[in-house]
Amino acid sequence: MPGLFDPIKIKGLTLKNRIVMPPMATGMATEDGGVTDRHINHYVARAKGGVGLIIIEHTFVSKDGKASKGQLGLDDDKLIHGLKHLVEAIHAEGTKVIIQLNHVGGAASRLSTGTQPVGPSEVMHPKGSEVPHALTVLEMKIIAQSFSEAARRAVAAEVDSVELHGAHGFLLCQFLSPYTNHRTDEYGGDLAGRLRFPMEVIREVKTKLGKNMPLFYRFGADDMREGGLTLEEGKLAAHQLEQIGIDVFDVSGGIGGDGQRTHTEQGYYVPLAEGVKGVVKVPVIGVGHITEPEYADRIIREGKVDMVAVGRLLLSNPDFPKQAAEKLGIKL
Repeated sequence: MPGLFDPIKIKGLTLKNRIVMPPMATGMATEDGGVTDRHINHYVARAKGGVGLIIIEHTFVSKDGKASKGQLGLDDDKLIHGLKHLVEAIHAEGTKVIIQLNHVGGAASRLSTGTQPVGPSEVMHPKGSEVPHALTVLEMKIIAQSFSEAARRAVAAEVDSVELHGAHGFLLCQFLSPYTNHRTDEYGGDLAGRLRFPMEVIREVKTKLGKNMPLFYRFGADDMREGGLTLEEGKLAAHQLEQIGIDVFDVSGGIGGDGQRTHTEQGYYVPLAEGVKGVVKVPVIGVGHITEPEYADRIIREGKVDMVAVGRLLLSNPDFPKQAAEKLGIKL
């Protein structure tokens, strides 16, 4: 079985190793969401450290889906140039790079968007500041186009591909979760209905990607909340998402959030990733406070995951990949 430092090929994308820097918000963007020199220094340091793939932090596709001040954006063509500069700097270090596209939906606040939050239903989000406006079908189509246009801009900036954020209680996750989706039309109800909007977004985005560009999906496999998505239903959803073109599942938590405040054990989301891997044929990324090279290497060799995302540790130690290789006796 391959290990942590074996390459992996996903469609037209080849990674030199299986260490992923997951998307982590930095708050470094300009007022309109543009890339700054701080971004370049931040990401290039991790590329120099030897990470195989960088997933650039969650990036808003429209102003009504913005999470916070300082968030990256890709809702306007004028933002392409700055992103391209960042991508070129990362590529110069031999690291591949994709960007995560997001709309925060009902988790937004007027302070960030200037308007009432939107969501699948008029249901208060656990992280929300007010009850969201329930999206109309026309409004949903506009948001799907916003994702698609953001993907077009990302491709123009020469990223290696994109990731859609369907976890941590954000909009695509809100539609999938029965906790936040109480719709009675074709976009709610059973699993097929709750998956309809995420699938429409996926189809729109794929029209902007090259045929050899793999589409990543940050997947909230389990809400870990009463009345929310369960892992068993999440596995059914993953199978259907694979069928319409998801090439990599980056598995995390759902409406329950990203787990950083409630979980401390190493690999706390790896069981979710392993569950998803059992029902799909495409690669799966495991995450959750992974800090030990031996553990990361082992879960790949045991077939639990195909790649590992190392987040907080990379923030404090950009050279973790090089140090991990040395600890495992691997010559880079």
